[in-house]
This record gives sequence, C-alpha cells and structure tokens, in this order.
Amino acid sequence: MSRKIYIGNLNYATVEDSLRELFSPYGRVASVQLVTDRMNGSPRGFAFVEMDTDEQAAAAIQKLDGLDFEGRKLRVNSAQERESRSGQST
Repeated sequence: MSRKIYIGNLNYATVEDSLRELFSPYGRVASVQLVTDRMNGSPRGFAFVEMDTDEQAAAAIQKLDGLDFEGRKLRVNSAQERESRSGQST
C-alpha cells in the first residue's frame, strides 16, 4: 500500500483546501496536488493526496472511493508509480 492516493473524476472547481478537508478525518494530509494542464493551467479532473501512513491512506481509500463529492462520484485508489516515457531522460 502506498501513502500516495489518486483521486479521479473531480469536479473542475475543486480546490486543494477542500480535498485536504475531505481527507483529514482519516489522518494527517502530508500534501495535496491538483493536476492542471501544462499549456493553459486548467484543471484536468484528478489529483494526488499523500497521507502520513499507509494505514491512513488505506482508510481514506476505503471510505472515499465512490463518494459523491461536489457533484461527482470520486474514484479513489492507491497511486501507481509513473513509468518514464520513451525518449525522455529522467
């Protein structure tokens, strides 16, 4: 289990503070990262939240996956490591 959590199907108006508030009942939120388009800065509808412990992350995933939040049904699961793209140096 990872401490980093993927949150998908977010309302485009969602802000970091509302995600921090949503996840805080399950433990200390170490970081919140809303993903935006590189070209125009518009929201892409997903984010990453990092919790302090694996147990806190697991509890948040279990309770929040499928929750209706700001008019959208959330997809919440453990974040997967991003594979490097071919042709790019890391």
